[in-house]
Amino acid sequence: MRCIIARFPFELSKGGVLESMKGVKPEPVTGDSVIIGRRHYPAKQVGQVITHQDRRDFSGGEVLRAMARLGFTCRTAPEAAAERIADPLQRASAMLGTPVAN
Repeated sequence: MRCIIARFPFELSKGGVLESMKGVKPEPVTGDSVIIGRRHYPAKQVGQVITHQDRRDFSGGEVLRAMARLGFTCRTAPEAAAERIADPLQRASAMLGTPVAN
């Protein structure tokens, strides 16, 4: 499959990605991730291994889109804790901030 990562075209296949990631130890996942085999890899690590480019040259989203198109399971970073407030009153209060005491 042809995909564009960091403005460069790449011909990727699921088997090719599996072969490239064979023997690569996963780094700790703190954001977006890709499940390859039974391991969870950070999206940027996968992108670096399969493209041989510096991690600063592409976004994790580019890698996630390409890996999802190849059939890999991808996970995005969880939302911030403040965004998960369920009660509408708490959400409005959080958006307004805390009043300043005089």
